[in-house]
Amino acid sequence: MGRPSRQILESNFSDEPSQAIEEMMDCYGSLVLRTAYFYLNDRHLAEDISQEAFIRAFRSWTNFRGESSVKTWLVKITINLCHDYFRKKASTEIPSDVSSEDDRHGPNLEDEVMKRMNSTQILKHVLTLPLHYREVLFLFYYLDFTTIEIASAAGIPEGTVRGRMHRARKLLGEKLEKEGIHNDQS
Repeated sequence: MGRPSRQILESNFSDEPSQAIEEMMDCYGSLVLRTAYFYLNDRHLAEDISQEAFIRAFRSWTNFRGESSVKTWLVKITINLCHDYFRKKASTEIPSDVSSEDDRHGPNLEDEVMKRMNSTQILKHVLTLPLHYREVLFLFYYLDFTTIEIASAAGIPEGTVRGRMHRARKLLGEKLEKEGIHNDQS
C-alpha cells in the first residue's frame, strides 16, 4: 500500500491504515456516531453507518490526499453514507426514537449525549427544517465546522453554505418566534 500524504502524517495519525483507523476511531468515533444519529435519528442505524464510515476510511486511507482535515473527511464520508441510506430507503417511515428503545445494558455516554440532543427545544425545531438547512446548522453549531469545512463535507460551494445558513437561521427564528421562544442568535 502507498503512503498517505505528508499532511496526514503531520496530524499524528499513523501511515499504517489499520493503526490510523484505530487512532481515528478513538479520536473521532463519537463525532461520527453523533453525525450519523443526527441524520438518521436511529441509534442502531447510526452505529451501522459509523462502522461503514470507518471501513470506507480504512479502504481509502492511503488515497486520502489531505486536502481537508481528517475530521472533515470522516464527516463527509458519514454524510454521504446517510444520504445513500435515504436514497435507498423505500418507505417514508419515521425512524425509531432512541428514548423508546429497551436499555438492557445500562446507560452509556453515547446514549446520554443522544438523549440530550433530543431534549433541547431548539434542536427539536432544527429537526423540523428541510435536511439541507438542518445539515449546515448541525455542522456549524454542533460540530463547530467552519463554512469552508461544511462546504467540503457537504460537497457544495461555500457561498451555498452561507446562503443556506442565512435561510436556515431565518426559518428557525420564525419557528421559535411562533412558539414564543426568544433567541437572540437566530
